[in-house]
Amino acid sequence: MELKNVILEKEGHLAIVTINRPKALNALNSETLKDLDTVLEDLEKDSNVYAVILTGAGEKSFVAGADIAEMKDLNEEQGKEFGILGNNVFRRLEKLDKPVIAAVSGFALGGGCELAMSCDIRIASVKAKFGQPEAGLGITPGFGGTQRLARIVGPGKAKELIYTCDIINAEEAYRIGLVNKIVELENLIDEAKAMANKIAANAPKAVAYCKDAIDRGMQVDIDAAILIEAEDFGKCFATEDQTEGMTAFLERRAEKNFQNK
Repeated sequence: MELKNVILEKEGHLAIVTINRPKALNALNSETLKDLDTVLEDLEKDSNVYAVILTGAGEKSFVAGADIAEMKDLNEEQGKEFGILGNNVFRRLEKLDKPVIAAVSGFALGGGCELAMSCDIRIASVKAKFGQPEAGLGITPGFGGTQRLARIVGPGKAKELIYTCDIINAEEAYRIGLVNKIVELENLIDEAKAMANKIAANAPKAVAYCKDAIDRGMQVDIDAAILIEAEDFGKCFATEDQTEGMTAFLERRAEKNFQNK
């Protein structure tokens, strides 16, 4: 697997994915998006990975946005194609059957904010900045920002942020529910690993079914959502990890030997 702008590392049951264009503040060009897509394909196939951390190289930026230099001279059709490329990759990330934690160090603007929102959980450093400044560049958010931001913080606040192009700090992002936790910059990756390891200690298939039930259930009415939950609940009883987890509980055994089976 040859990657130019993304680094994939695996530590035990964790995978750490780093967008690695620090000189460009980790801006997303087509090459980087394709690298990320390649990494996601690898993670989809790796049953030994139970949780994923996504971050950006350096302290200044998670991802500063899509690459404006690449976008500037696109025509209408090319712009649409670039948007579809980004949306397809981000949707693949969102649908990954493993929880993904975004560890946001600095700027998460435009495509960077959209990338973070495609993850399940967002941990921000105290220096993190979030925003969708696209309208000030003459475009709309193009990688799902108009859709995910409204779903996370509500349509009124999403419209305010998108229309005004305001950039908010980590405290405001936490206040409106855009991030789950704020930590000191030097503790960011350690905090993300601690949370990822806590998740990975549980039954991986059960966590995957929880993610599926939440994500699919959010798109339908409550009656249909409950049926989705019942379906995923039932699937758990076809796994070896369900037997192990319940047996450990009845035996009052703290140690659980989950195998992702």
